[in-house]
Amino acid sequence: MDKKAIPIVICGQVDHGKSTLIGRILVETRSLSNGKLLEIKKASADLGKDMELAFLLDQLEEERRQERTIDTTQVFFKTKKRKYCLIDTPGHVELIKNTMTGATQADIALLIVDVGQGVTEQTRRLIALFELLGIEKVLVAVNKMDLAVFDRSRFESVASEVELFFSKSKLKAPLIIPVSAKSGENVLRRSQVLRWHKGPTLLGALDSLECPTQGKDKPLRFPVQDIYRVKKEVLVLGRVASGRLKRGQDVIVLPSGKKTSVAEIRVYAKQKDLAVAGENIGVVLKNSSDIKRGDVLCQVEKAPVPFKRFQGRVFWLCDEPLSRGARMILRCATQELSCEIESIGDRMDPSALEILEKEAASLKLNEMAKIILKTERAFVVEPFGSVEELGRFVLESDGQVCAAGVVITGLE
Repeated sequence: MDKKAIPIVICGQVDHGKSTLIGRILVETRSLSNGKLLEIKKASADLGKDMELAFLLDQLEEERRQERTIDTTQVFFKTKKRKYCLIDTPGHVELIKNTMTGATQADIALLIVDVGQGVTEQTRRLIALFELLGIEKVLVAVNKMDLAVFDRSRFESVASEVELFFSKSKLKAPLIIPVSAKSGENVLRRSQVLRWHKGPTLLGALDSLECPTQGKDKPLRFPVQDIYRVKKEVLVLGRVASGRLKRGQDVIVLPSGKKTSVAEIRVYAKQKDLAVAGENIGVVLKNSSDIKRGDVLCQVEKAPVPFKRFQGRVFWLCDEPLSRGARMILRCATQELSCEIESIGDRMDPSALEILEKEAASLKLNEMAKIILKTERAFVVEPFGSVEELGRFVLESDGQVCAAGVVITGLE
């Protein structure tokens, strides 16, 4: 079994059955304690219902009353092959910021579509988000097959809708699986009432996906998260975003360009000789007098060029439109700096993948566009496909997240 828990974001239109499906997965994989099942039975009885699997995720009393998820929740389960971290996100259109937060943490997306409602505007918007964030591995569960009397033609109609919209995006065609979260049909075990479906079960399909790489073979990138100074020693903390870091290795600190070398690597006060992508570590450098949060330690021979301008693609999340010339706070990995929106390209409706306006003057709520940003100083940014952590960013104003995006390219 793979040791790393693979992060999966589960998304869908409100009431399409995400939380119920997660509850079913936890039950089928025996990932729940008896105490948790008793708690859910009691919560359901207090509301005059039979056991609601959705309550396994909806921990907040407000969520139980409203019967919809209002925040992201992470739960863990495992199959015979792998461990998984399932990130539940809200399906309501007003809560898409939370969905974006969950999606940025995931390697795989599980999209839920109600067989009765089919592909909705919110479904199409979520597919556009997957494309924006570079989530290439997508599974689609066509849920509530029990309410459609397990009708094959209805499933195939919805599957065709899904395939059509995916064909308009840059995403690969997904695996599409008919399920009933309520009864458990085709979630873990093959279903007799869905015997016309010759493909895998939902969890079988999940296990069949190739495990995403951790970026160990890419050039070293180590964004500095914090600095601890104890007496004369300086400990540089962070997570290895890509590549490998060895004791004794020469590194360059960007954006300053100063060179130094690694004296020690520590994990929980223990020393080690090597750290790889995905590890949280502390580093003692031979010269660290000027290092600060937001700097990036890089491989000397494959160091990126810091930029003050770059092109990115963003999804706008605020009621107030984004305009050219707007000043924002840019966050990329551990870097934080002021920036200006230099230009906005074609404004797009992600739910239809249609261009609304060429060379737009502004960008409105739930719209996408390519933009060019100019920062107050040079910083480390790379195309999303190179190093994801340095290729994703958010824009903030007055402490509020207003946009999430990916880097296309740095500009001179």
